[in-house]
Amino acid sequence: MILMQVSCNNSSDSRLADQLRYTKKKELIFSNINKGWNFFDTPINTTSEESIKTWPQWREFMEELSKKPKKTISDFQKKSKTLTTKVMALNSNIPTQFDTPQIRSRIATLITQVQMLDLYINLNEVSDKKVTGLVAEINIELVSFQRQMDKIVEKSKIPIENGESELLQMITDTTRAIPGASPILTPVTPNSTSSFMNGKKPNEVQR
Repeated sequence: MILMQVSCNNSSDSRLADQLRYTKKKELIFSNINKGWNFFDTPINTTSEESIKTWPQWREFMEELSKKPKKTISDFQKKSKTLTTKVMALNSNIPTQFDTPQIRSRIATLITQVQMLDLYINLNEVSDKKVTGLVAEINIELVSFQRQMDKIVEKSKIPIENGESELLQMITDTTRAIPGASPILTPVTPNSTSSFMNGKKPNEVQR
């Protein structure tokens, strides 16, 4: 009975030690994620700042990035799901000026990265390194996205030289005729002349 009691005590101590290690591990993971969960939630240029006023989906996504969870891993998990919904909404109502392949490509990259964040933070064994690494990647893409918008705006401000707009319109509109253009004449070859003469009556050719 003494041996059984000692064995039970050892088993209980072992389980308690395992629980303590697991608790400390979870606390460490939470602490690391909490430190690394810092998004670039403010516009980096005037273009982005102005777009927030006119593009509701972009504004809502940036606002959601600024709301950092505070208490538990579960709070971060809920936040990642909300971010996924908000970032996917960027594909809706893109302002005409920014509805370009380059901007859509940036949005697609952002969506993929946020979805990966949501995946990794909801695993049974959460990897704090993977989560914080994805936060850093999302920040890099946020900067690239806003710089791409700014590049589009700056390019639109470049004045078009005289005649350039008309030339571009002529290129895109193939149905327009070029004023003053000479008609295209088909050259007459010896063979075509011979064929023509052969088509005449003998008396007409002699004349």
